[in-house]
Amino acid sequence: MRQQLRGSVLLLLCAIIWGTAFVAQSEGMEYVGGFTFNCVRNLIGGTVLLPCIFLLRRIQGGKATDLADSSDPGGDESAKKKKSVKTLFIGGICCGVILCVASNFQQFGIKYTTVGKAGFITALYIVLVPIFGLFFHKKVGKLVWIGLVFAVAGLYFLCITGEFTVGAGDLLVLICAGCFAVHILVIDHFSPLVDGVAMSCIQFYTCGILSGILMLVREEVSLQALAACAGPILYAGVFSSGVAYTLQILGQKNMNPTVASMIMSLESVVSVLAGFVILHQKLSGRELLGCAFMFIAVVLSQLPQNNRAQSAEMEDR
Repeated sequence: MRQQLRGSVLLLLCAIIWGTAFVAQSEGMEYVGGFTFNCVRNLIGGTVLLPCIFLLRRIQGGKATDLADSSDPGGDESAKKKKSVKTLFIGGICCGVILCVASNFQQFGIKYTTVGKAGFITALYIVLVPIFGLFFHKKVGKLVWIGLVFAVAGLYFLCITGEFTVGAGDLLVLICAGCFAVHILVIDHFSPLVDGVAMSCIQFYTCGILSGILMLVREEVSLQALAACAGPILYAGVFSSGVAYTLQILGQKNMNPTVASMIMSLESVVSVLAGFVILHQKLSGRELLGCAFMFIAVVLSQLPQNNRAQSAEMEDR
C-alpha cells in the first residue's frame, strides 16, 4: 500500500509537469520544426540524467539497482550482470523508439490544435491501455471500465464536431495516444527488472538520435531559431523529459498500468489550465463538458475496488 501511494504521488507530479509542458511544446513550434524540438529536448533529457545515475550509484556503493541482478542468487555473477545490462538496453531502446513515434506525432499535432485539446486527446491512452493490456493478461476492476466509458464520452464531446469530423491536429494526437498506451505497457514490463533512471536515460538518447535523423532529412536547423526558443526547449528537455519520464518509470513500479495511466491522464486537466492562464486559450461549453467527463473517469479509477478485483490484480503481478 505504501509503495502504491508513493507511486501515485510520483505519477501525479509527472502529470503536472507534462500538463504545463504542452505550453512549452506549443511555443517551441513557433520557432523550430517538430523533429528539431524533439531531438534537442530528448538529448537534453538524457544528459540531465547522466549525473543522476552516477550519484545514485555512488550513494549505493557502486552497486547497480537492477533488480535482475538478484533474481538468480545461485548463478554466475558475471553472467547475471551481462543479462541485466542486456535487458536494460533492450528496454531503453524499445521505450525510446516508441517515445520517438509518440512524441513526434504529438508535437506536430499541437501545431494544428489547442494546448488544452491536445492534452485531453492524448489522455485517450487511458482507454487503450486496458484494451491492449488484455492481450498481456492484465485485469482491471469494474470501476475502471465504467471510468473508461466516461473517458470515451469526454473525448467525443472534446474532439468530434457537429459534422462528425476530426481535425488534422486532433488525428495526429490521437495516433500519439495509441503509441503512448504501448509505451506504458512496455515500461510496465521492463521497470521492475532494471534500473529505472538508467533505462530512462537510454530511451531519451534513442528518441533524440532518431528524431535527429528525421530532423536532418526533413528540416533546416537554425542556431538562431534554437536560441530564440531556448526557454521552451530547456523546460521540455529538463523537466518534461529528464524529470517527468523518469518519475513515470519509477512511479509505475508495483502499479497496475491502467490505474497508472489514469493518474497520468490528469496532465490533460493541467494542460487546459495552463493553456488558459498562459496562452489565453479558451474551450467551448461542449469541450468543457468533455473535460468534466474525463476528470470523472480519472476519479472513478482511483476509488477502492472490491476484494475480487484486487485479488485479480495481485495475480497479474
